[in-house]
Amino acid sequence: MDLIARLRAGLPGEAILTDPDVTGSYANDMASFCEAGTPAVVVLPRTVEQVQHIMRTATELRVPVVPQGARTGLSGAANASDGCIVLSLVKMDRIIEINPVDRIAVVEPGVINAVLSRAVNAHGLYYPPDPSSWEQCSIGGNIGTASGGLCCVKYGVTAEYVLGLDIVLADGRLLTTGRRTAKGVAGYDLTRLFVGSEGSLGIVVRAVLALKPEPPEQLALAAEFPSTAAACEAVCEIMARGHAPSLLELMDRTSIRAVNDMAQMGLPDTTEALLLAAFDTPEPAADLAAVGELCTAAGATQVVPAETAAESDLLLQARRLTLTALERVKSATMIDDVCVPRSRLAEMLDGTAAIAEKYGLTIGVCAHAGDGNTHPTVCFDAADPDESRRARESFDDIMALGLQLGGTITGEHGVGVLKKEWLARELGPMGLELQRGIKQVFDPLGILNPGKLF
Repeated sequence: MDLIARLRAGLPGEAILTDPDVTGSYANDMASFCEAGTPAVVVLPRTVEQVQHIMRTATELRVPVVPQGARTGLSGAANASDGCIVLSLVKMDRIIEINPVDRIAVVEPGVINAVLSRAVNAHGLYYPPDPSSWEQCSIGGNIGTASGGLCCVKYGVTAEYVLGLDIVLADGRLLTTGRRTAKGVAGYDLTRLFVGSEGSLGIVVRAVLALKPEPPEQLALAAEFPSTAAACEAVCEIMARGHAPSLLELMDRTSIRAVNDMAQMGLPDTTEALLLAAFDTPEPAADLAAVGELCTAAGATQVVPAETAAESDLLLQARRLTLTALERVKSATMIDDVCVPRSRLAEMLDGTAAIAEKYGLTIGVCAHAGDGNTHPTVCFDAADPDESRRARESFDDIMALGLQLGGTITGEHGVGVLKKEWLARELGPMGLELQRGIKQVFDPLGILNPGKLF
């Protein structure tokens, strides 16, 4: 019996896509410079039992399986390989439970981040992880790539909110990890092992997520600086003084000018860096005033605090428009997510500017400054082979700079295909050997998302 016939034995007809024009549309995520193969079939299960059937079939026939969510990723982690089963989890999109007493939500992997956020808000609760693509990205994809977002400086990343998982293993068995309780230290933390594993160890089919009480509405300020060094000094002072902003974002000159060109935001041409801070504390105005003084002491030329939530949204609009504005500069972009210690943030930004000059490219940087997570965005003409080569080389130089400064090659986008070589450099030979050993335990046939990470 062939692959499609085996799949049909346990799946409804509408869950199996074989038309090459349709399956080809599932071949890749949003990353540049990442190879993608041609899938043999795309399956869209709705139940755990259907996922188990798919994995048993894949194991029996030795067919690779590439799990996918909403395909908003930026590392090629969801890219198909030739002859694979693309296992799309978008139809498993139920919010199973929201429990205000235990402060948990139980969800399927296809639930969209924004849908969950709004659902828990209705109960006076808050799910903090908020990737920029939160209106499109799925919880399963967030778990697979250990994604972050703007609020990470105060609330942390996805890994800190995943309490337990149901996972279909490569051979179709169902594994339950973790807990529903506020505390629990029984055995190895297998739950955390799966967060960020990019579908290489198993298929997440259910997640127990921690929730927090919904915070007050935040107020923001914008501070303009004559240099990135001055802005980064302000960041260091804000964190060293013990402030807990709900958002602390930075935009460099290139990003500011791109946004100005697109949206006429009116930011002065002399502004070299824009720092945006927000607080969702009981007295945010007082916190903003204290942070404003630190910005002024660090050399800010103008500090504009908001008095209302509407004014805050206006101030934060420039940051939200950054990627869209940079995408207008050239026909293609590569978005990095190198994370460095906060104390080295200025060196990271200045070094990236030097790399842009070296390669004759436009590279704009916005950053989750409060946690040192930078997003250098390389703008290039995809139709120009030489410019494309320079873009890829500059991307590598940025990652090398991040490691040199004591950072990591990825703060929230994952490794996928794009950064495989660099993962090996960051981990070192022993770390790589141990991680490959873990992969072998969970996926001895090597059928789960092959070619990713290692």
